[in-house]
Amino acid sequence: MSNDPTPADTNATKASEATDAVKPTDAITATADPTTADEPPTLPTDRRSGCPFDPPAELTALADKPLRRMRYADGHIGWLVTGHAAARAILADPRFSSRYELMHLPMPMEGAPEEMPPAQVGDIVGLDAPEHTRYRRLLTGKFTVRRMRQLTERVEQFTQERLDAMEQAGPTVDLVEAFAQPVPALMICELLGVPYADRERFQGQVATIFDQTAGPEAMGEAYTALVQYLNELVIAKRAEPTDDLLSDLTTSDLTDEELAGIGGLLLAAGLDTTANMLGLGTFALLSNPDQLAALRADPGLAEQTVEELLRYLSVADPLPRSALQDVEVEGQLIRAGETVTISVQATNRDPHKFADPDRLDVHRKATGHLSFGHGAHQCLGQQLARVEMTVAFPALFARFPTLRLAVPPEEVPLRDRSNIYGVISLPVTWDKE
Repeated sequence: MSNDPTPADTNATKASEATDAVKPTDAITATADPTTADEPPTLPTDRRSGCPFDPPAELTALADKPLRRMRYADGHIGWLVTGHAAARAILADPRFSSRYELMHLPMPMEGAPEEMPPAQVGDIVGLDAPEHTRYRRLLTGKFTVRRMRQLTERVEQFTQERLDAMEQAGPTVDLVEAFAQPVPALMICELLGVPYADRERFQGQVATIFDQTAGPEAMGEAYTALVQYLNELVIAKRAEPTDDLLSDLTTSDLTDEELAGIGGLLLAAGLDTTANMLGLGTFALLSNPDQLAALRADPGLAEQTVEELLRYLSVADPLPRSALQDVEVEGQLIRAGETVTISVQATNRDPHKFADPDRLDVHRKATGHLSFGHGAHQCLGQQLARVEMTVAFPALFARFPTLRLAVPPEEVPLRDRSNIYGVISLPVTWDKE
């Protein structure tokens, strides 16, 4: 997921300077969509029963226009982007900001503040140039394709260890708990240089934070403990560097607070999305036996299968941005201060970009999907995520040729109240030899 910043620094800096005059309250709050006579829709989030892999039907119905007005959770009238070309244009344009405090939430979120606070120290996702550029340049060299491929051996080792544990515990297990979450968690430990003695505690805290059944108090306690641990880890790396990303960064001008913040960001971005791709991706392949059979018959399809699953499932959705100045996109004038929400689910199913987009096809060349974003904020860890999935899926199905769901598909609990979609658990079973 690591691409160098694409906008020129000078243009990005000029756009960044414009944010001082732009606040969320400056945005247009009209109650009618100027492009239609209808009330602007809210962001559809409810998926059809029995269709866990498809976008909400109401969202699909809105995709006839690549860009339209949308009502936000606080009443703000902004924009919904469902067209692939429009989304790429906006994500690559420095006149659209990623700063949280300039945005309106596209959908209601329990416990969310009335106004979004600025990004915490080290959170490059919520920053624009020049701050974002500074962090990005320091991190980009740590996430090259070459370096991530060097980690393949470790991914293979962790994958086989988890498969061994599954085989011992089986033949019926929760794939999320036994496989989908531990593999990326172990790789994040490897990347950050978490000592082996601390990994069980670290993984336990991480699992609680992302466990939607844990309750807010337990999740809050785990988050506090994890932040404290990351601060302690940074101090330890400064004192005794090892061969890992945090140790490499201690030679830069980053403060301890910035390093801990970056560690937390990498953890959140690199674990939750990949874990949900492994869980939901397994569910999707088991539900499409012809596609699974193709992958089993030709393991060389693994990379294509991963790209197609990324496109088809679009687990990280949506992507909001805020206009720093008036910008025309697709013949529509987006005014300064208005929030635009890019529906990755919709853009990755845009028939103008992908033929027969609602079909999972492991033979498809799915390059160009927006599951890792695009432009200056394209996901840094995308290459590591690709390595993990390219190793994990074939290994899982090779180890358990008779792998299947242990419950009816409609009983698989879905993680549908989060901006990272997936399965809460995935009971699977297989035949013992």
